Amino acid sequence: MDFFESLVGHATWLFVLIGLIVVAIGYKWVLWLFGVIIVPDDSLGVVTKKFVLFGANRNLPDGRIIALNGEAGYQADTLAPGLHVALWPWQYTVELVKFFTVPQGEVGVVEACDGNPLPSGRIIAKQVECDTYQDARAFLQNNGERGPQMALIPPGTYRINTLLFKVDLKPAVSIPQGKLGIVEALDGAPLPSGRVIARQVVCDSFQDGAAFLAGGGERGPQMSVITPGTYRINPALFEVHLAEVVDIPENKVGIITTKEGKPLVTGEIAGPEVAGHNMFQNPQAFVDNGGSKGLQEQVLLAGRYFINPRFATVEVVDMVEVPIANVGVVIAYVGREGHDVTGESFRHGNLVSRGEKGVWVDPLDPGKYPINPYTHKVSNVPTANVVLNWATGKTEAHKLDANLSTITVRSADGFKFNLDVSQIIHIPRNDAPKVIARFGGMAALVTQVLEPTIGNYFRNAAQGSDIIDFLKNRSKRQDEARQAIAAALKEYNVGAVDTLIGDIVPPDELMKTLTDRKIAEQERVTYDTQRQAQVVKQELEQATALAATQARVVDAERQVTIADFNAKATVKAAEGQAQSKKINAEADATVLRTVGEAEAAKTQAVGGAEAEVIKLKIASMESGNYAMVQVAEALAKAGVKLVPDIVAGGGSGQGGTLVDVLLGNLIREGMTKPKGDG
Repeated sequence: MDFFESLVGHATWLFVLIGLIVVAIGYKWVLWLFGVIIVPDDSLGVVTKKFVLFGANRNLPDGRIIALNGEAGYQADTLAPGLHVALWPWQYTVELVKFFTVPQGEVGVVEACDGNPLPSGRIIAKQVECDTYQDARAFLQNNGERGPQMALIPPGTYRINTLLFKVDLKPAVSIPQGKLGIVEALDGAPLPSGRVIARQVVCDSFQDGAAFLAGGGERGPQMSVITPGTYRINPALFEVHLAEVVDIPENKVGIITTKEGKPLVTGEIAGPEVAGHNMFQNPQAFVDNGGSKGLQEQVLLAGRYFINPRFATVEVVDMVEVPIANVGVVIAYVGREGHDVTGESFRHGNLVSRGEKGVWVDPLDPGKYPINPYTHKVSNVPTANVVLNWATGKTEAHKLDANLSTITVRSADGFKFNLDVSQIIHIPRNDAPKVIARFGGMAALVTQVLEPTIGNYFRNAAQGSDIIDFLKNRSKRQDEARQAIAAALKEYNVGAVDTLIGDIVPPDELMKTLTDRKIAEQERVTYDTQRQAQVVKQELEQATALAATQARVVDAERQVTIADFNAKATVKAAEGQAQSKKINAEADATVLRTVGEAEAAKTQAVGGAEAEVIKLKIASMESGNYAMVQVAEALAKAGVKLVPDIVAGGGSGQGGTLVDVLLGNLIREGMTKPKGDG
């Protein structure tokens, strides 16, 4: 008995223990069975009512999906954290949903699945008071509209009825430094006809969509831009695109062309300057103050600007620079109608005052100017001396003579030759506007005046003389050209400083003749110089030799003096000897003359006697025979044979003469002479 009671007691405690374990594990199910719902602290309960058995509000109104009056369906009211009763499981379904958290740097974009329909043409619902979408009943009772919602959910934690609202996390709009935000509205009033950009509306940099629509904001590209920073902008209402800020560097200007404003006045090419738009950064002020669309006369100076590229484009160009030794003549295409200020003294164009259309009478001095090159043209005119070359392949840095070439002329004697010319001109400062008004630019001045004037002058001058005369009188021709060209250019407000003749290139055949002549003249000069050098050299050598022998000369002079005394002594001695010899010679001559006279008398006497003997011999025989006897005697004395070994006879058979005998002996000697002898 005790054992049985003990067993029963233990079983009771066992059942109690099991019951406690079941309750501890499944108490929620137990509570659920009894219609009790516990909502945790970080959640809320969204309720769906399955049915309503009786009453006037059993079914939802047509088109509704959220119940406000206890109808069957999704309930507008949610269960806050805590204990809730009478939510019988067969009639209600309760879903626990975590609180919705929007982190920093993001926003919650809401879309309602119930509410009034959106008006025709609208794509985003109006904003209503609903405690940041935490009060679904207030949203519906305040005529909230279904679809994308205008208001955003900022960072934080919220109790959102997910049966009515769908929330997507989107990053906040961040505009980095050096950028700007260009906005396009997806909803709002339509743009008026002729407009390309929506007018500006105060809406806290597009963070207040309700203010945008309430202020009459227009759909499409917006005038206002978003500067660098972070913004809570509804992407369902606004699209934001990044664009570059406008940076104008030093020594540059920005040329503006606007896309919005009133049309330009007929005949104008650019809009006049208007005030109050903060350098085109406030497009609405520009339009309100009467700004015109299109090219603007006003320019942007160096700096950073937040200019909407949908409103205006900016072209960065260099400042207008007038170099040193130049002036800038301004031709204005905009401004007031110009009135000529030159009077009757200048009839080749109008010069006007600054700010008027036309050529300004007052030029710009050297420097940099923020001038719009599309509305004002600045022509630089050099006030220093300008050199222009009529020489093929030669040009100055200014390039004004780039198209000029060597001048070809013809002389009076028919020779064609080339002529290089340099012309130096000067334009006074106050005459520079007149030159531009007359010709439009320095290049036109060169082609229309200087080129024909100088070219024709030298062609005419060459035809007035032959080529040799032109070459010889080069300086004279240059002076005449300077005077004539200066007078011609003065009529065009251009000063002629100097005219210089460069290379003169005669024809090759004439040049060769002149060159040969010149070479011959130079050779003659060279030879004369060499001859004079030789003379000088000889004189130098003589002087050098004289200096080298000076000591010997002195010694020789002393020797000459000594020799002179010796000579005088010798002369005295010779005179004595001569006197002595003369006396002796006279004595010898007397002796010889006496002896000679005696010998001559003797010879004369002997010769006379022999002559008488010969005469007697000749007389006793014939003269021919006497001669032969004399020859025979002479031959006998010489050992010559008188009887020849060979007798040479004549053709008549007669004996030969003495001559024949001699000839025969000679032939014999020739035949007997040995061969080796010459």
